[in-house]
Amino acid sequence: MNNNFKKIKALIVAALIAGIYVSLCVIFAPISFGAVQVRISEVLTILPIFTPSAIWGVTVGCLISNILSFSPWDMLLGTLATLVSAICTYKLRNIRFKGLPILAAIPPIIINAVVVGLEITYIFMPESASLAVLFMNMASVFVGQFISCFIIGLPLAKLIEKSPTLKKLISED
Repeated sequence: MNNNFKKIKALIVAALIAGIYVSLCVIFAPISFGAVQVRISEVLTILPIFTPSAIWGVTVGCLISNILSFSPWDMLLGTLATLVSAICTYKLRNIRFKGLPILAAIPPIIINAVVVGLEITYIFMPESASLAVLFMNMASVFVGQFISCFIIGLPLAKLIEKSPTLKKLISED
């Protein structure tokens, strides 16, 4: 495959991931935003395991989705959290336990729990901000991210790895 085709395919893969991310946020809007959330679209944060294009796909998808929240803070902080998470997921992609990229699923859980927990507590709820409220918000985001990234994301990664068609579809090769 020539280099120009690889670049075009990488761009298309990133755009498709971004579009799917936004679509999942919109479809599941009632549970995608707020202090208690399970952002189903975060399942896609596992995709940097297969291609660096997914780093940009989930980041742009998150940015567009966060525009829907009408919060400049969410657009900035939530998107940066997703970017850093996606890069970390990519870096941890080859560490496996019983064939599963378990460590690669952890950055989106931890980073979003901390960043979004801080954001919810100190930006959206400053009048009730306390360490107890912060830890409660972090725990809430942690649970939602755990469901998306671990409970749904790891089986998705296994499905993609077992399917040559799916793997080829999103890979850069």
